[in-house]
Amino acid sequence: MAQKLQTIGFDADDTLWHNERFFHLTQQRFAELLADHAERAHLDARLLEAERRNIGHYGFGVKGFTLSMIETAIEVTEGRVPATVITQLLEAGRDMLDHPMELLPHARQAVAAVAETHHLVLITKGDLLHQERKLAQSGLGELFDAVEIVSDKRAATYARIFSGTPGGAPGAMMVGNSMKSDVIPAIEVGGWGVFVPHDLAWDLEHAEAPDAPRYRALDDLSGLADLVEKIG
Repeated sequence: MAQKLQTIGFDADDTLWHNERFFHLTQQRFAELLADHAERAHLDARLLEAERRNIGHYGFGVKGFTLSMIETAIEVTEGRVPATVITQLLEAGRDMLDHPMELLPHARQAVAAVAETHHLVLITKGDLLHQERKLAQSGLGELFDAVEIVSDKRAATYARIFSGTPGGAPGAMMVGNSMKSDVIPAIEVGGWGVFVPHDLAWDLEHAEAPDAPRYRALDDLSGLADLVEKIG
């Protein structure tokens, strides 16, 4: 007999509220500031390389992104980047941290609907203070039974979190916009993985959809309550 679904985990950035679009806007500003030194495609590739290198040092989020922009600016200008550009990149990072949180469509209704019947956990990675601030601004905090702000999302992360929730991993579902971080590792530990796509996606979060019986995909969060009811 299948394990009854008792716990639902939600990703935060680009699942419940907008995030990636602010990175894209800032990256566009970054390219404009360095237009005299490199073409946009080359800058984008160098910045992505820097982000990939730096995740282990700085983690995920705005602060690591800002430091990677500065590092890339120094590299592509061979150390000649003006201090005024560094200043503007730092200001761009602060603007991202200060930007008001904006919920995605159906987010509030979806969370509220399943909160009535299931144990809810917010599982997100990124800057601790920034994520706490966005959750507070969202007005969704009181609907969650637990909040986990983690350095990365791997199978071991979900195994640890779901081991302390009702039903364990077999009775858990993870909902998110990242196949790599939200869906696949949750399925690997025996839970359900529900993919809710977002128009913008970070290249480092790309992965192919798994061929697994506990994988599901929704067009948006409006279909979540029905899916949860169907799974039982």
